[in-house]
Amino acid sequence: MTASVEARETAQLAAQAAADKLATDVSIVDVSDRLAITDAFVLASAPNERQVQAIVDEVEERLRQHGIKPVRREGMAESRWVLLDFVDVVVHVQHAEERAYYALERLWKDCPTIPFVDRTARGAAATSADAPSAGEETTGR
Repeated sequence: MTASVEARETAQLAAQAAADKLATDVSIVDVSDRLAITDAFVLASAPNERQVQAIVDEVEERLRQHGIKPVRREGMAESRWVLLDFVDVVVHVQHAEERAYYALERLWKDCPTIPFVDRTARGAAATSADAPSAGEETTGR
């Protein structure tokens, strides 16, 4: 059994919201074969507590715009590892140190990942590829 279409879409929305707030190492793990309580984990990192909080706020807001609200939140006070439970998807936003220490990817390494491509980064890469490099002349065409 794989993650439901709804869970995959929710995970993609959450991952993109995290990436838009400059989360690092954003990934989605399909845990539906291993856990009965959820279909997917979204994992994201940030270098400090303020950034963790900004990412969490953006994920909540973005999903709320799609009518999806968390049923549970954990870790908000410390903002080192915040867990947002959206039932089919659980979002883990971790301080980079917690991410390295707990290594959730290693814990769930037997589970398949759901591909995630940051649309913002892809768009920025395409834009910078079209821009002239330093010292390159442009024509007035």
